Amino acid sequence: MKKPLIILTGPTAVGKTELSIGLAKLVNGAVISADSMQVYRHMDIGSAKIKPKEMQGIPHYLVDILEPEEEFHVVRFQEYAKAAMEKIYEQGQIPIVAGGTGFYIQALLYGIDFTEQPEDKAYRKELEQIAESMGPGKLHEMLAQVDEKSAETIHENNIKRVIRALEFHHLTGRKISEHNERERMRSSPYQSAYFVLNDDRSCLYERIERRVEQMMEEGLVEEVKQLRELGCRREMVSMQGLGYKEILDYLEGDCTLEEAVYRIKRDTRHFAKRQLTWFRREREVIWIHKPEFDYNNDRMLQYMQKILKEKQMI
Repeated sequence: MKKPLIILTGPTAVGKTELSIGLAKLVNGAVISADSMQVYRHMDIGSAKIKPKEMQGIPHYLVDILEPEEEFHVVRFQEYAKAAMEKIYEQGQIPIVAGGTGFYIQALLYGIDFTEQPEDKAYRKELEQIAESMGPGKLHEMLAQVDEKSAETIHENNIKRVIRALEFHHLTGRKISEHNERERMRSSPYQSAYFVLNDDRSCLYERIERRVEQMMEEGLVEEVKQLRELGCRREMVSMQGLGYKEILDYLEGDCTLEEAVYRIKRDTRHFAKRQLTWFRREREVIWIHKPEFDYNNDRMLQYMQKILKEKQMI
């Protein structure tokens, strides 16, 4: 028998956190965060990190476990998430992977092996220098020329992944998007249910606007100031996060606060759009469109419970 694994994902600000708590209570589950920013300590406001009281006693893994100067990437996520899953199974609970990083979820769900991917450190260094001297946009243009699909799903500010895609093409002559597509065709070692929470675009964008305004009220500027005092610099993976790099620009005098907030809102909307593009390409996804449930979490949970019973997961 394959072990059960529940996924609850969706675009940023759609309301995954609250629903994941209800789901964990319903199925005797524990939550593993599939978020590339909530893993960092001292980065609470900009990452919209779940607060301890919001957890309502539900165990949470991969939250607040790294310092901002440490690198977090898909291989590390896989390693930590698998270790967390073992603990959860030992407790007789079901792991619920909740968060919006589709690439992390895919890697865990299908057990994608990254160890065999080739490397060319000299070429990588060359690309890093291009990013430094000509900006990330130039690298992203290079990627769009050789692998349009990857360029659509990888944001230009995610320099690490843009470089990885270019390096893969340089070494193999193949597109990493096609390689990932093949990997995605693997069968999962888990008995899984892959839920994607979604909303009407106008409502989602409104929620994003409100969330960014709330972050500003809660003290995002102060949080980034404190991170700078801790020695955090823009080249760190952690400081590439949405909200952090824009406020850093403001603090360094590269833009006004108004411009920084405008960019956070705009780029978060773009990010949500890219997330949805990713989830639409995934297999066996169960969409939960909030308006169809009159925005009622209890009704959404009943629907999820019904599916989990049909799959004999609970």
